[in-house]
Amino acid sequence: MAKDAKPNIKRVFGDRVRELRAARDWSQEAMGEACDLHWTYIGGIERGERNPTLESVYKVAKGLKIKISDLFDGLG
Repeated sequence: MAKDAKPNIKRVFGDRVRELRAARDWSQEAMGEACDLHWTYIGGIERGERNPTLESVYKVAKGLKIKISDLFDGLG
């Protein structure tokens, strides 16, 4: 990546969500149920296609039983 190039934050965040989901050995469907979000929405987040709202970020953290800040570890 060029010195001034910005990372695709949606993709980086999605990779983090996928990492946390996989660590629990959950399918996207199981993750969706835990987070009260549709499994296709979880997939969109993981692929960096979605720009989740604060409410969705809260639901993901709550479903994973982690602090919101834990979703952003390593992103900065």
